[in-house]
Amino acid sequence: MSAHPDSALCCVEDMRVAARRRVPRMFYDYADSGSWTESTYRANEADFQKIKLRQRVAVDMTNRSLRTTMAGESVAMPVAIAPTGLTGMQHADGEILAARAAKAFGIPFTLSTMSICSIEDVAEHVKAPFWFQLYVMRDRSFVENLIDRARAAGCSALMVTLDLQILGQRHKDVRNAMTAPPKLTLRNLLNLATKPAWCAGMLGTKRHTFRNIVGHAKGVTDLGSLGAWTAEQFDPQLNWESIAWIKRYWGGKLILKGVLDAEDARMAAACGVDAIVVSNHGGRQLDGALSSINALPAIVDAVGDQVEIWMDGGVRSGQDVLKAVALGARGTLIGRAFLYGLGARGEAGVSRVLEILKKELDVTMALCGKRDIHDVDASVLVPGTYPTADRIV
Repeated sequence: MSAHPDSALCCVEDMRVAARRRVPRMFYDYADSGSWTESTYRANEADFQKIKLRQRVAVDMTNRSLRTTMAGESVAMPVAIAPTGLTGMQHADGEILAARAAKAFGIPFTLSTMSICSIEDVAEHVKAPFWFQLYVMRDRSFVENLIDRARAAGCSALMVTLDLQILGQRHKDVRNAMTAPPKLTLRNLLNLATKPAWCAGMLGTKRHTFRNIVGHAKGVTDLGSLGAWTAEQFDPQLNWESIAWIKRYWGGKLILKGVLDAEDARMAAACGVDAIVVSNHGGRQLDGALSSINALPAIVDAVGDQVEIWMDGGVRSGQDVLKAVALGARGTLIGRAFLYGLGARGEAGVSRVLEILKKELDVTMALCGKRDIHDVDASVLVPGTYPTADRIV
């Protein structure tokens, strides 16, 4: 019997390599890059590696459970799919495919405002509640419309991203002149010619640009008007009063993403939100900021008894998930990890990434002497190798 075609894809890094071969350069680079020198982007992963695990032996490892809850929703493991822009440019209909994989696996999927598939596209094809991520725009009527659409689609939580009031520059996007869909320049055509499977998929779908925006925002009817609109719409005046207004207007579960500082975490918790995501936007905003895993303990110390704390950034393995949980995170979000799977193999690739993470998390938890994810704490880590509220690694 021949091996399953994806059996050689043993880890998230294998998926990354496969995605790089299949996805056009500008969209692979969009997903796999950070701002400026990319130091924070690299630190998100590297700082996880500094944390060492305590191996335990001669303990009962049977009947293990990774099941928990995130914002009151039952999840198969403490992982949710993060909102990522242009997901549908990694693979045709990417948001729909990733949402299906998440639903089948039993974890939440979060749709980005800057998605290629619209809220309605995902709701129509997935038939299950998902989360919606909101960017706060200057045009408050458009924001209200987005929230209304998310409510009508049955979204079970709203996630507001706080750290994109001003866009951090990612040099690769500038050099690639990244647009969605790609402009048909000679350079792009030469690169696309080497990606026949990606091109075939795109020819088979009508979803090629930001469908949450085109046709919904005032004056945005095509790609040209979209570019001008997005350049001026991210709201630099976003503040805690804005969050209070969103909370009242939405009326449901609210998650705030993009908190790195304990003082900001206290302000966020005071808003009465359901969860706070410790995140530096994947190293794509303030280059030189703390890695997410280094920022986590101080925020857990400040408000972990008041609100659920999740973390996002640099999670590439089940071991990373375990380390985050050990440092107080109730859950984690994955962005690039699932994008690699999507770019490499579509829906099956996302499913494979989730299987890889779950197996790594399960085996690592067992070898650290724990049987239930709720029992995981800093005792599974080697003292001196992990960050604390007053010390980074």
